[in-house]
Amino acid sequence: MTVQKQLLDLYAHEPDPWGFLSSWYERRKYALTLAALPRERYRAAYEPGCSIGVLTRLLADRCDTLVASDFIPAAVAKAREQVADLPHVRVDELVTPREWPVGTFDLIVVSELAYFLQPDEVRELGRLIGGSIEAGGSVVMVHWLGPIDAWALPAAAAHACIADAAGLSTTARLADERFLLEVFAR
Repeated sequence: MTVQKQLLDLYAHEPDPWGFLSSWYERRKYALTLAALPRERYRAAYEPGCSIGVLTRLLADRCDTLVASDFIPAAVAKAREQVADLPHVRVDELVTPREWPVGTFDLIVVSELAYFLQPDEVRELGRLIGGSIEAGGSVVMVHWLGPIDAWALPAAAAHACIADAAGLSTTARLADERFLLEVFAR
C-alpha cells in the first residue's frame, strides 16, 4: 500500500488524525513557526500539504493572500471550513509536487509534508519552490524528528534537499527535541 493510500484511509476514518486541533505538540509547533516568520506581513503565501487547515488559519492573519492545498479530499473539505470566513484564503485539492499553483509567493510554508514524499519528489518540490519564491521571500520548513520506517527522508535531509534544489540559504534554525524548524531565504 502506498503512503498516499494509507493517508487517504487514515483521513477516511479520523477527521483529525494527528490531533491538529487538540495536541500541545501541534499548538507549540504552530506558535514557534509563526514566531519564526521574519516579516510581520506577506503579500502572497503558499502552504502545500495543509491537511485540515489549522496552520492555514493561523497564517491567514499574516498574509494578504494565501493559497493552501492538500491531495486528500476530506482534509481539503475541513480546511475550507476552517477558512470559510476568510475571502483572501483559497484551499485547492492538489497533489504535491505533481501539481502546483500558478504565481509567485513571498512566503512558502512546508510543514510535515516532505517526509511523505520520495527523494525525487522532494527534489521536485525544491525546484518548484525555487521557481515560485520571490527574491527576498521566505521558505519555512518544519518537520517532526521521530523515526518512521515508511518515510524516505528524515527531516534534516528533506530540508537540505529542498534548499539545495531551490537555491536557498538558511537564515534561522530551531532543532527542538521533537521537530526541526528552519527558515530559508532566496
